[in-house]
Amino acid sequence: MSETYDNDRSYVLHSWSVQGKLSPKVITKGDGVFFWDENGKRYYDLGAQLVNLNIGHQHPRVVQAIKDQADKLSYVAPQFAEEMRGKLAKRIIELLPEEFGKCFFTLGGADSNENAIKIARAFTGKSKIITRFRSYHGATYGAIALTGDPRRPPVEPAMPGVIHCFDPYCYRCTFGQEPESCGMQCAEHIREIIQYETPETVAAVMMESVTGSNGILVPPKGYMERVREICDEFGILLICDEVMTGFGRTGKWFGFQNFDIVPDIVTMAKGVNSGYVPLGVVAVQKKIADFFDDTMLYCGLTYSGHPVSCAAALACLDAYEEEGHIDNAARLAPIQAELLEGLKAKHPLVGDVRSIGLFGVMEMVKDRETREPLSPWNGAPGLMAEISKRFDEKGLSVFVRWNYIFLTPPVIITEEQLRDAVALMDECLTEAEKVILDA
Repeated sequence: MSETYDNDRSYVLHSWSVQGKLSPKVITKGDGVFFWDENGKRYYDLGAQLVNLNIGHQHPRVVQAIKDQADKLSYVAPQFAEEMRGKLAKRIIELLPEEFGKCFFTLGGADSNENAIKIARAFTGKSKIITRFRSYHGATYGAIALTGDPRRPPVEPAMPGVIHCFDPYCYRCTFGQEPESCGMQCAEHIREIIQYETPETVAAVMMESVTGSNGILVPPKGYMERVREICDEFGILLICDEVMTGFGRTGKWFGFQNFDIVPDIVTMAKGVNSGYVPLGVVAVQKKIADFFDDTMLYCGLTYSGHPVSCAAALACLDAYEEEGHIDNAARLAPIQAELLEGLKAKHPLVGDVRSIGLFGVMEMVKDRETREPLSPWNGAPGLMAEISKRFDEKGLSVFVRWNYIFLTPPVIITEEQLRDAVALMDECLTEAEKVILDA
């Protein structure tokens, strides 16, 4: 083993892991949609690391922007005005609907969601926040309280005042309905919760525009529009978490733009500068920004609007626009969806596929009739480990969680690369099924 590996195992605590069971790959370089380990093996980065490296590895204009800004001004405290910070805020507001006015900068997605909640509570004078069970909004104590998935209970008690609701999960509908005749019960259920909690206590409904790491649950037609109507009915803010869905992931600048809605607050991170330097954003409508003209904004971070992070983001936005990467994701969207449907048709272990833009997932099941998950919901690897092993052997870095296999490559991927990668996934599934189905 290398010194890098030894240092990691001796001194680094890894997230979401039992440390003694880890044997992490040592990664030495990256380029575009690929990265390499210390043995020189190349991997397709089909997870875009943590669904954040939208622009791919080592994009030259982003790397150069970081170098240039470091040479000019490496840091300035958030109480000062600074060129990159102001330019980036203006650019982001110009990408959003005309109702939006200002940005607050953070260090990442969890920070963005926590500060969005503080802003919503201050603006409305109300305290409760409604989020969904199948959601992930971050791992800090406020953000993990907003989160609904199984990573929350082990660290409770967390921030009070969060109420969770059910999801638009058509493949496993909580209400036992079919999309064509359900009456949108998953949305009406939110209205009922608001009534039970009393509207006078609910500040905001927060939801990922498309649920991310809990299975890429694409809202059915009319769902987001109905949630917006419900929020308006009771004077409640709608916060769209775009940390994972922002900046081309769904084939548009923001995931909410796939629906006929305008949120009150939008949170961002990840793709804003593709994770090259930590950065998050909370964008608010003008009515909210104006509120703080004569009211204290009780939000603050030492590294808020870090000039190097903002410079990287501006270069990343330039690349998206000038190199056509958002359009590329939109163009490849039906191709990725078709490729996933092809895998479903061929492989009996694939129970459902869902995709929007370059944001796709295969849901693996033991039996299509019963829809029993291939792996336990508690995160034990089970039979999914066999599939993951095959991916690794073929040089595919794929985000696998529970019984979900995600396909979320950098939005710069070409059609040829996408087809090649999915063909390799096909081979892996075929090989794994020989073991799993014969077991």
